[in-house]
Amino acid sequence: MQPFGHDAFNPSSPLNAPPPPLSSTSAEPPTINPLALRLNGPSPVDMTLGNSHGKRHNPSGWVEDPDTPMGEAGQSNGDARSTTNPTKPRKLLRPNPLKYSSKRTGICYDVRMRFHATIDEEDMHPEDPRRIFEIYKTICQAGLIDDPLFVGNVQRDDIMKLIAAREVTREEALLVHSEDHWSFLEGTQDMDVDTLQDITRAGDSVYFNAESFFCSRLSCGGAIETCDAVLSGEVKNAIAVIRPPGHHAEPDKAMGFCLFNNVCVATKVMQAKYPEKCKKVLILDWDVHHGNGTQEAFYEDPSVLYISVHRYQGGNFYPSGPAGNLDQCGKGKGLGMNVNVPWATGGLGDAEYMYAFQRLIMPIATEFNPDLVIVSAGFDAAAGDTLGGCFVTPAGYAHMTHMLMCLAEGKIVVCLEGGYNLRSIADSALAVTKVLMGEPPGKLHDGVHASKGAIEVVHECVVQQSLYWRCMRPRDLIPTELYENPDLKAARLNEIVRVYQAKQLWDSYMMTTLPILKDKIVDSFTHQIIATSNYQFKETIVFIVHDPPPVIANPDILTNRISLQNSCLLDAGQLIIDWAYKQGFGVIDANFPEKYHPKKEGIDSNLIAQSDELCLYMWDNYLEVTDAKNIILIGVGYAVSGLVGMLSLRDPRERVRAVISFLSEAEDLRAVSTNVLVDDIGEWYHSNSRCYISYEHVAWDRTKHRRKFGHLVQSPATTIHDIIHKHLSDATQFALDQLS
Repeated sequence: MQPFGHDAFNPSSPLNAPPPPLSSTSAEPPTINPLALRLNGPSPVDMTLGNSHGKRHNPSGWVEDPDTPMGEAGQSNGDARSTTNPTKPRKLLRPNPLKYSSKRTGICYDVRMRFHATIDEEDMHPEDPRRIFEIYKTICQAGLIDDPLFVGNVQRDDIMKLIAAREVTREEALLVHSEDHWSFLEGTQDMDVDTLQDITRAGDSVYFNAESFFCSRLSCGGAIETCDAVLSGEVKNAIAVIRPPGHHAEPDKAMGFCLFNNVCVATKVMQAKYPEKCKKVLILDWDVHHGNGTQEAFYEDPSVLYISVHRYQGGNFYPSGPAGNLDQCGKGKGLGMNVNVPWATGGLGDAEYMYAFQRLIMPIATEFNPDLVIVSAGFDAAAGDTLGGCFVTPAGYAHMTHMLMCLAEGKIVVCLEGGYNLRSIADSALAVTKVLMGEPPGKLHDGVHASKGAIEVVHECVVQQSLYWRCMRPRDLIPTELYENPDLKAARLNEIVRVYQAKQLWDSYMMTTLPILKDKIVDSFTHQIIATSNYQFKETIVFIVHDPPPVIANPDILTNRISLQNSCLLDAGQLIIDWAYKQGFGVIDANFPEKYHPKKEGIDSNLIAQSDELCLYMWDNYLEVTDAKNIILIGVGYAVSGLVGMLSLRDPRERVRAVISFLSEAEDLRAVSTNVLVDDIGEWYHSNSRCYISYEHVAWDRTKHRRKFGHLVQSPATTIHDIIHKHLSDATQFALDQLS
């Protein structure tokens, strides 16, 4: 007998052709699917509606045609698509136009996966068996599954479709893992308690008991069955509530709570089973930890795009090492098929993840155009998870899911990975499940913007990935070799600008360059210190440190090049010099480059350390040795850090009268540290400083500020240029008041 449903409909058949015959028997118990019934009519496995006097019900894949008059339908002579009862006319049936949305969402859950647990009952391990139980219970209590254990109803399987888990076979597991790895895990089921405890202690953040091998096979097999249900068309999409997790498991090593790499094995099995339907797979990993195992499995595979968004912290967050960095982009034929978004810190939330998705992840995923999307859905970046230390909300996870559903014709499988706060993972998984079923994602918090650090990370990823993806262009046009190859004669724009500034300052104020004679200071600072003539004999000296002035330009949208004719230099710092010069003060102006290149400079030190070094050098060699009775310190932008570092290592009280700084949201606010020369340096700094800071700076997230950060003034402006214009009058009056 021919099957019926979506695949059975032939668009070339005559309009009034009868539907395929119905099966008289069914292996499944009769159920009613309200969602499918609304669009399809009852399916063959549904209960027959109405009386039982030979009435046939509508086959799946057909709906009543509202445009057919009931009289015509009743007069259709023997038309099998019309009701066979001639006394009660019915409308004709037509093919169902909503083949995707009329299907159900699948869910895979098996209580037996909870058997994997620590042997020591007092060990409250974060990978708790209750994790999957809490998720499944929450989904049931939300009314998405009629499980009598939780809601007291007879199980009808009428909203979500339950997908049975099975154990992964040895042959399937060996598509990813080694023989030794299978044999090791297989051997754990016969080990005694002492041996299991020994291998647990010797392992890398992983534990074992006698049921671990069985549960890990069930978890891996559950991922396979869930993917199969989606690709076969049994369900439109699905979520697999499985454990133990898998994305840390490497081909020959269990680690990070993971035994088998569930998602990797499922991907390999699906590509083997559906070679035409599943050629390209996107694996999106939003677990807070990098999926080192998944990356290793597909690092040279051009058919699998792996994208991971995770905490990295310079390679110090688990799993530590360089594998999760943004420059790990694949190898060989798989070059470009590995995309890492390595957050530099914790504490990130919806805004940062939305920015990464919209700016980087979705454009690349769309260009890749996958046949299947698998989400390694760790919920340990969720708010409330202390292990992850981030603040993604259920609505944030829902929005990420909603965006991913635009890919692969909606064929998406969400597989549980990490997440260790039971309430957080349950709420997050429920939000994701609702979106899979067709509910819109919830609203995100108002007024939340991605942090500067996160924006910088995403930008660096865009530059890196522009080598492989057209959607990431324009490419970075300033490769490192330009700075390292002297034959190319490349000049940094900040050095050219400083030459221009030097000429302007000489013409206006007779200012000349001061030499720097110290090996520990990089060459980038050479010719960056300019002073008025005879400054050392002035009663008051103003020492100004600032970043290079910003250049405003509109780069070409394709080449990223800028036209100098249509660019301008915003040098508000010259207003400060002009004020000091008119007051008759001596002026020393130090221009701090925002970046330097250690390989070319020959000194391996970070910019903050170099700023501290330069300010200390200027204090010891040019300020302290003068006859000046008063010194005013003024900092602009990143360079402020050097002034604060200097105050932490020298005694400024005798001659420093005022410390003034201007900071946008981009710069860090640095506090003076304990000074062996000054006991109350924090109190002194607060009394003698004014720090004008943009209202968008994270410092204003706190209601109280410690005095060691200085006297903070909130500015309604955002850019350094505007902040100086807004507060210069107030700042200079404060300096004059301090002198008097």
